[in-house]
Amino acid sequence: MKKEFRIKKNNDFQAAFKKGRSFANRQFVVYSLEKEDQDFFRIGLSVSKKLGNAVARNRIKRYVRQSIFELQDNLTSGNDYVIIARKPVAEMDFFEVKKSLTHVLKVGKVLKKS
Repeated sequence: MKKEFRIKKNNDFQAAFKKGRSFANRQFVVYSLEKEDQDFFRIGLSVSKKLGNAVARNRIKRYVRQSIFELQDNLTSGNDYVIIARKPVAEMDFFEVKKSLTHVLKVGKVLKKS
């Protein structure tokens, strides 16, 4: 993922939490904040230390990034997305992560029909 597609600053995370809409399933919570001046989407990831050691957390982040990369053509542009992983994600493989992420994005109506 390119640098301009990532959310790194705390202010951007806080804006998504305060002003954005949230939708969730058992594995993920996603906050979506619409940005008018932005013609691409950005992703911010949050994986708690409760989910495992650094290796496990980085694996979860890699799975989520790859899932978003594969779904990017169907994602609504001009939004900031903050994705928070919940406990069940720690035991999931890539295909389960992608399926669950696709489900939660469809619930939030930010994923176009493919």
